[in-house]
Formats: sequence, C-alpha cells, structure tokens
Amino acid sequence: MSNATSTLSVAEDRARRLQEAGQAWSERLAQDPANGQLTFSTTGEGIGSVASTIKAGKHSFQVDEPAPLAGDDIAASPVEYALGALASCQIVVYRLYAQQLGIQVDDISITANGDLDVHGLFGANDAVRPGFSDVQLEVQITGPEALERYEELQRVVDERCPVLDIFKNPVPVQATVTVTSAN
Repeated sequence: MSNATSTLSVAEDRARRLQEAGQAWSERLAQDPANGQLTFSTTGEGIGSVASTIKAGKHSFQVDEPAPLAGDDIAASPVEYALGALASCQIVVYRLYAQQLGIQVDDISITANGDLDVHGLFGANDAVRPGFSDVQLEVQITGPEALERYEELQRVVDERCPVLDIFKNPVPVQATVTVTSAN
C-alpha cells in the first residue's frame, strides 16, 4: 500500500467515524436532551515518593514529579498531563469541527506551554497562584484551505473545546476528606 493510499485511508476512516459519531449524538440528543449529560471519573492511588497511579475506565497511567519536586521522575507531572489533556482535546475538537465545517485538515500538531511559579505551590508568596499563570498553544495545521478558513476553525474550536473551557473558566470543585484509622 502506498503512503498516499495509507494516508487517504486514515483520512477516510477519520471522516467516517466523525460523521457517525456526530449523527449518533444528534439522534441521542434529539431523543432526550438529558442524554447529553455525561460524568467522567478517575481514581488515583499514591505510590512511591509522590507518584500516583490513575485509573480512568479500563485505562491506567502513572503520574509523578521530577526529582526537584520530591519525585522519582517515572512519569509526566500533573501539570504536564493537564497541558497534554488540553493539547489532545484541541486536536479532537479541531478534527471534529473541520469535518463538520468541510475544512480539510491533513495533519495537526499542538504544543502547549504553561508558565508556573512555584512560589504559589510552596506557599512562599500568597500573591502568586499555585497553578499556571499563562498557557500558550501553538497549533500547526497542514492543509490546502485559505488561512481564513483555518481562522474560522480556530474560533469554533476555541468556543467548543471542553478542556480549554476548564482552563479558561472557574469550575466549582467540592472535596471531601475521609480519614480511616490505621489501627
């Protein structure tokens, strides 16, 4: 199979799968708007110095910190996973809306960079937030469309990307701590 045929097959498969998913969701939502309410869940368990194993459905992955943050550096850090979640969600939503808007995207890659000041993490300066102070996304798209079409696509993606929304808007979080006696 030639590379052109292989690429075309991947593009055709992606287009088919995106169309089928879009149609299925349209039908589910038309049947009952409550079908649009989803709950995602993960479970984390501490391992090693400061690492954790995260389980998400049938998947699991490791999270750790580099040595300067007391970790063993066996996996990406929580903030790297957050940036990875943002980049991967953007890729999904770019592909979804490119298909929906009829904009050809041959290839896409996204680099997410986040600036974090550890003064906030370590409580050294209460005026500094412990999370990212700024995040930059570098989106590289390959395709034959005019720049204006890709700018249109970016506007739609920025309006619809769930993880970008999490980064841009406060999300209410409730935490409950349960303590079990070791004795």
